Amino acid sequence: MAGLDLPLDAGRQMLRDSVQRFLADRERVGWADLTALGLGGVTIPEAAGGFGGGAVETALLMAELGPALAGADWLSHAAATWLVGRLAPGHGALGALAEGRQRAALVCPATAAAMPIVEAADGGWRLRGLATLVAGAAEADLFVVADPQAVLLVAADPDRVEQRHRIMLDGSVTADLGFASGPAEAEALAEGGAARAATEIVTDMVLAGRCGEAVGLMRRMIDDTAAYMGQRRQFGVPIGSFQALRHRCADMQLALMKAAALTELAVLSVNGDEAARAAAVGAACVEVQDAVRIVGEGAVQIHGAMGLTEELALGSRFKRALGIAAAMGPQATHLARFAEAAA
Repeated sequence: MAGLDLPLDAGRQMLRDSVQRFLADRERVGWADLTALGLGGVTIPEAAGGFGGGAVETALLMAELGPALAGADWLSHAAATWLVGRLAPGHGALGALAEGRQRAALVCPATAAAMPIVEAADGGWRLRGLATLVAGAAEADLFVVADPQAVLLVAADPDRVEQRHRIMLDGSVTADLGFASGPAEAEALAEGGAARAATEIVTDMVLAGRCGEAVGLMRRMIDDTAAYMGQRRQFGVPIGSFQALRHRCADMQLALMKAAALTELAVLSVNGDEAARAAAVGAACVEVQDAVRIVGEGAVQIHGAMGLTEELALGSRFKRALGIAAAMGPQATHLARFAEAAA
């Protein structure tokens, strides 16, 4: 079953089908595999050698890449290149990014635990301070810093950007970035109101993409659990015949369906009205954070202790889903955002 029920044209169908076929016999894939498949340019304009995709294509692929634990770095790259293509469609870096010869990482409130300081200086912009736990930044060649004051493009020059890599509980690798870039090193892609609007949109695009990744992970966890219940036997019968476990699976499926429905609404709202986007994305984040716990805990408990061993991929998927929920930030923030937008 597809991870998300989103509008599909011929291009999107082909893109999703090719990724599904590629992942069919692979548990995990690396960056080289993704670029060989052409995913480096999914969100880059066609004129620059990309696919020309946006939030829908990103979420569709995140739902497929999630179970293979390959979505964390790709989402940061996809959002960063989408932002560059939107603000500077003729930028010279887009060709190398589309071909996979370079990688980009987005530094925004949805991809970093703390943001650096952006300030005007000498007719340009200065970037200083620390961005912590930046997703996808460990191997990036370019950083796109999305701040309400300005959107800046910065090269990963070790003389200007100090990096400290961190391996997270779910196995993904983030980076703490210490910036010391002056106007000559920080290229401004947008300023003022344009920067503020672009930052808000790309932040919600990342949140919607992470919701899509979580939906894909939860669907795989439920599928694996249902298969296990048909194989594991107790008292001479499959445990799938036990009413209590069947009810537990029904609760897991219901949580997934609600999270998927709100995720689809959030994805479709990314490029729409600001208030509608805020309400949809906020609601999706809240529901996904709840669903991750219901589905993940249920899947692990039905499997028993082996559910968290290295023998099964279930444990790694549950850890990644928990990492996604944590990276979304406090649930109260999303609830407040939804309430304000819906008022």
